[in-house]
Amino acid sequence: MNIPDDSQIVLHRVKFYLLLFLQIPSILLYLLIFTFFITHRLQLKILKNQGLVLLLLVNFLVASCVLPMTIHFYHLSRVSPASAAYCTFWTFFEYTLNVSSEILMAIISVQRHIFILNGNLLHIRIKRILYHYVPLLFGVAYPTILYFSLVVIYYCDGIYWDFSLVLCGYANCYLKNDSMLATFDWALHNGIPIVIIILANLVLIIRVIHQKRRLQQVITWRKQRRMTLQLFSIASLYFIAWVPITVIAVIEHIHASELAAEIQSKYVVDLLYLVCLLMPLVCIGVIPELRKWIKKLFKLQRPPHNIVGPSHIANNVRK
Repeated sequence: MNIPDDSQIVLHRVKFYLLLFLQIPSILLYLLIFTFFITHRLQLKILKNQGLVLLLLVNFLVASCVLPMTIHFYHLSRVSPASAAYCTFWTFFEYTLNVSSEILMAIISVQRHIFILNGNLLHIRIKRILYHYVPLLFGVAYPTILYFSLVVIYYCDGIYWDFSLVLCGYANCYLKNDSMLATFDWALHNGIPIVIIILANLVLIIRVIHQKRRLQQVITWRKQRRMTLQLFSIASLYFIAWVPITVIAVIEHIHASELAAEIQSKYVVDLLYLVCLLMPLVCIGVIPELRKWIKKLFKLQRPPHNIVGPSHIANNVRK
């Protein structure tokens, strides 16, 4: 195990405080949002909210279960406990939840085209199951089965784990022993979903603007614009987190670069946590009903002002 130098320790300490500072309010906001949906069951019957709640739940698990292991590492500057079992457990949950989050976002981005431009399609029960519920179930089940097979079941003697690096150096045996499988895993489960997210959002914006010019319906346009901006606001978190990682990974695959690998491991890879940390804040900003409930809950609505008119003053003077 390599001993971190002073600069690495300082960097780890900065990351520790920054992630911890963001994690605490983020978890509180998640709990607040879940309380809203539990107490407002009708909101859960809205199809577009169901995918969003599932996405929130997955990212809540990242923030509350996976992120603490990363924060613990940055606090100690080493993996503790330093064991193969712990590294296997950590990487399984990290890979599963991050990929599930990304795939779900890609699915929701595609489904939003149906909600906005062809909503009547989902009124038919069988099509609602096929186009809405099955994809969402796939977004959670597939990564779980995949990484249980690759990380837990795949034979590994644990010789590659590096306890001086975050996530044990990403040294899973399937990544070290089979470069083709590693490339396939990255391309299919990291690269393609972010491309789908970007294209689906850009095409949706173009389609909505085109339909607005064609139909000239103000009410429909306002609803479509709100749903499009809601999706784009959430998707922007994935742009910020995944695009730099994807670009650097492509550079590394084309031409091996120690500088790119260092930038990726030291600075860029932790951008992934911005998705789970900022997700509840963005959702509060784009769901009007949730925002109104929070304002009412904390009595943030401005009370009406008591205006004293001239006639009232005059009557008091006469008295």
